[in-house]
Amino acid sequence: MGAIPTQRETASCACGAPEHRHPSAHGSADPRAQTYTTLPGSPLAPGSARALVRAAVAEWTESRLPGTEHLTDLLADDAVLVVSELVTNAVVHAGTEVEVECRLEGTAGALVVEVSDHHPSRAPRDSAAEVPYETPEYGRGLRLVATLAESWGVTFRRGAKTVWARLSAEGRPAAGETEAYAGRYALERGLRAAQVLAPDPQRAERDRDWLNRGSLSFLAEASDLLAGQLDENLVAALAGQLIVPRLADWCAVWLEDEAMGRGGGWGADGTTGAGPRLARVWHGSENRIEELRRALEKDPPHPGETLRSGPVSHPWPGEALGVRDEHGTALAYRLIAGGRPLGTLVIGRAGLLRFPDEITGLVEDLSRRVALAVGAARQYARQATISQVLQRGLLPAAVAEIPGVRSALVYEPCDKGGPSGDFYDLFPAGDGRWCFAVGDVQGKGPEAAVVIGLARPWLRLLAREGYGVADVLDRLNRLLLDDATEAADAAARALARPAAPGDGPQTRFLSLLYGELAPFDGGIRCTVASAGHPLPLLLGLDGDVRTAARPQTLLGVVDDETYTSETFELRHGDSLLCVTDGVTERRSGSDMFDDADGLAAALAGCAGLSAEMIAERIRRLVHEFGGRPPEDDMALLVLQAE
Repeated sequence: MGAIPTQRETASCACGAPEHRHPSAHGSADPRAQTYTTLPGSPLAPGSARALVRAAVAEWTESRLPGTEHLTDLLADDAVLVVSELVTNAVVHAGTEVEVECRLEGTAGALVVEVSDHHPSRAPRDSAAEVPYETPEYGRGLRLVATLAESWGVTFRRGAKTVWARLSAEGRPAAGETEAYAGRYALERGLRAAQVLAPDPQRAERDRDWLNRGSLSFLAEASDLLAGQLDENLVAALAGQLIVPRLADWCAVWLEDEAMGRGGGWGADGTTGAGPRLARVWHGSENRIEELRRALEKDPPHPGETLRSGPVSHPWPGEALGVRDEHGTALAYRLIAGGRPLGTLVIGRAGLLRFPDEITGLVEDLSRRVALAVGAARQYARQATISQVLQRGLLPAAVAEIPGVRSALVYEPCDKGGPSGDFYDLFPAGDGRWCFAVGDVQGKGPEAAVVIGLARPWLRLLAREGYGVADVLDRLNRLLLDDATEAADAAARALARPAAPGDGPQTRFLSLLYGELAPFDGGIRCTVASAGHPLPLLLGLDGDVRTAARPQTLLGVVDDETYTSETFELRHGDSLLCVTDGVTERRSGSDMFDDADGLAAALAGCAGLSAEMIAERIRRLVHEFGGRPPEDDMALLVLQAE
């Protein structure tokens, strides 16, 4: 096929490359003559892309848009085939969301198809770049595109890669030409495509050569694709795409609950009441997938008690595959990782009495990698579930409503899959008092969760026992330095990772902003203290901003530290802003958001806004300050006197 034509994003496109347009950003001569969508990087994406192009061409033709007089069924079929191959390539090799655009160039009557993904470092697969013994089935998609398109290429942008193809009506039969000419053109087109797709006469020998010499690179790429997947269903989908059609005509992946496969769930006959779940079915012909799925669901694998990954015979689902593929061979491979059965991988090929030993060995190696990927995905899912449950337990189910005070909260943990180091609370303390806290624990994960799990309940307990703001910090500081806290911290670290030599208990530091609110007739009396935490800012109705506390030592550092508090009044319209260092230390290069009192300046611009609008505006300014997503947890609390 030759070298893949590529270009970088520039002010003017390369010769022969269509101008890349986005429907929301660029206009066109007729905005009706283009369609655009974003598809998830899943096996369903190619079918959705084909349907999109078919519907768009039909709509343009029915609307008689300029250029549709040049469109023919053959040109539309070519465009559908091209978009299918490009989207499939993006899904398999990029694994990101896929953006699909198709437009009609009215003057030339040409169709332009663009497929973009967000894995620019991985170029499209080109079969011509493979070693000579590579069979023509792998990478044939781009060969088809090169055969059917007038011109095509790849455009690299920052964070994205776009593969485009232009299919022109020039040289193709017009809609009004004779049937004989159209038939001859269809034959020529079919022969060109068949030349790309046709199996090599010496396929068996070349397959054997590839299995002997190219299997290692295949397994390496399979490991690369599977290793980064954190969803077991996506692992099953990738396994089918890797196997079909290279190693088998069809593939099915059953997944089972680990408790079911440990012996207790299987009966004496190798069956179980719950049974494995058919997670994915893949066939070289899409229109056979559903029928094959129904047939396989009626006869799931029965692996019994044996924990071996080698292939065993599986019944051939001949009725679901039609007369042509009525006979064939199917093999089942047990998916085992860490001595635990996770499911079964089944492959089948029509017209064979038995699979070649080279293929059975290669699929067995691949099944081990699939099993490891499924096990890793399940481990991640378990940890994510535990973290979510733990996170919900560390934060209040709801913040208290305070008479005469409007509150607004922003809480954005950086790691969605683990406990955050930031926490907040707003609760009634009795006797007409309400207390609030915004804190940040050193570190993240289980260790931070232990400290938060101690600090937040103790804050509530001490406040409801009538202790003042400064006294609460004194007692919480001693608690964090207590031996019991160190023991709990060591236990949390032991759960997170094995203990290393000399890895003893470590005191955890806590920065905390803690305050008490007491409404009275003229406003709200507020008492606050900051222990190593970003200072709270008080915004007046006139836009004046000042700090409302003084800096003090972190909690959990000095045993005999004595803390003090400040008291002031919140009058009508006054707002108190409390944040964690995820706000003040948000970075843009070497600059931080709070450099030169940046947070105070941002708050001054919020004069006259409600508590909710202040919180949202500060959140937006923090996100816009850096070019990348925030790398630290962020908590933000606004209290406003009504």
